[in-house]
Amino acid sequence: MRKGRRVALDPGTVRIGVAVSDIDGILASPRPALPAGDLAAVGVVVGEVDPLEIIVGLPMGLGGTEGQAAQWAREFAGQVAAATSVPVRLVDERLSTVQAQRGLHDQGRSVRQSRDMIDSASAAVVLQHALDAERTAGQPPGEVPEDR
Repeated sequence: MRKGRRVALDPGTVRIGVAVSDIDGILASPRPALPAGDLAAVGVVVGEVDPLEIIVGLPMGLGGTEGQAAQWAREFAGQVAAATSVPVRLVDERLSTVQAQRGLHDQGRSVRQSRDMIDSASAAVVLQHALDAERTAGQPPGEVPEDR
């Protein structure tokens, strides 16, 4: 397992969910969400954390197909890569929002009460999955976005 913090971003139309791992890559923790499309705010988080890499959630369909949301996430990942000097990886985020909602519901929060937290909780789910996958496989999960 590579040592170093990771930042996960879950881009949405209203907010960008944010999660950060510990330096040993064991635990993902949600951070406050950022306004959608705010690359300057992403840069601030990256500057604070100094991550090894940035994980961007790739919303795949249940059958493994890519729709418009996946294309948008790919474009966002390219913008993040261009705006920072940190390597970016795209990681499948299928069902991460469902898992995040379930976790918040288990804590006694309704969807309405947790609307502001869902995006970052989802980013934490994606990041935790990526950390666990790397620990198991011995290599980083996902894919590096193509240069545009």
